[in-house]
Amino acid sequence: MPSLPIPELTDRAREVFRQIVDSYIEHGTPVGSRTLSKLSALGLSPASIRNVMQDLEELGLLAAPHTSAGRVPTELGLRLFVDGMMQTTAPSEAERGAIESQLTTPASIEDILARTTAALAGLSACAGIVLVPRHETILRQVTFVPLSPTRALAVLVGADGTVENRVVDLPPGLPPTALIEAANYINARLTGTTLAEALHRLRADIDADRAQLDALTRSLVETGLASWSSDGAARPVLIVRGSAHLIADAADLDRVRTLLDDLEGKEELVRLLDSAASGEACKIFIGAENKLFSLSGSSVIAAPYRAGGRVVGVVGVIGPTRLNYARVVPMVDYTAKTLSRLMA
Repeated sequence: MPSLPIPELTDRAREVFRQIVDSYIEHGTPVGSRTLSKLSALGLSPASIRNVMQDLEELGLLAAPHTSAGRVPTELGLRLFVDGMMQTTAPSEAERGAIESQLTTPASIEDILARTTAALAGLSACAGIVLVPRHETILRQVTFVPLSPTRALAVLVGADGTVENRVVDLPPGLPPTALIEAANYINARLTGTTLAEALHRLRADIDADRAQLDALTRSLVETGLASWSSDGAARPVLIVRGSAHLIADAADLDRVRTLLDDLEGKEELVRLLDSAASGEACKIFIGAENKLFSLSGSSVIAAPYRAGGRVVGVVGVIGPTRLNYARVVPMVDYTAKTLSRLMA
């Protein structure tokens, strides 16, 4: 969305606009000229402030939500404020401690990310989100359990102790002993490899005639490995914490319900977060700048975190467009940098 360059605003207009945005972010209500004249040290009469507000409205930076004299910043106005006028506030020592404390207890990476996201949600009063690094399962053991003449349960145990079950279709005419032969082959030849590596090694063994499996058993092994591999790649782990914060201060419950429905559309949200992974620091999406949240009028602040210098995930928050960007943006950035140090 295009934004108006700051130099096109006079000093007076810039200060009036800044104070309107500050008041709106704090209170969430339209700001009137009389209120602004009492709250600010502008030294302007309500009439003068009204004239400035009218100019700002004509520029598309302010809007009147109803017939009252109050104004609120538009999404274009918020973008102008965030890009050129916002003065960020570094996280306090207590806020930094609350984030870092989630990293001290031994746990899996996914658990740490979930706890850190919950802490970020509490501090920001938003919903916290994190895209967990896609990890490739390392094979430790595979077992095939017959369910019927045409189907079997494939049980994969990963090197990290995770267990995944899949129901696989059996090739017609497959003898019962083939399930044992398929498991023995995988456990003897493919243990310690990723699923992609296992598929590559299987095909190399077949080409070199080292697989020592008949055609039906080879088909079973390849089908099982491909099923695990494609399913894992298409299932990024998205963690959302603190959705209740979106309801706590919501004057418009219809907007919140729309937002919660948006959060259920994980595939779209993953795509949005993936777009934030390409940046060096925080990305801010305000309202209709992103189709996913155009109806709910929500904002997303997200930042990538790294492992070994490579982006492996994204952490951030979702909240109303009037969230405190100056406070929350540095908080999200600090969380991403903290996670990057953990994974360095």
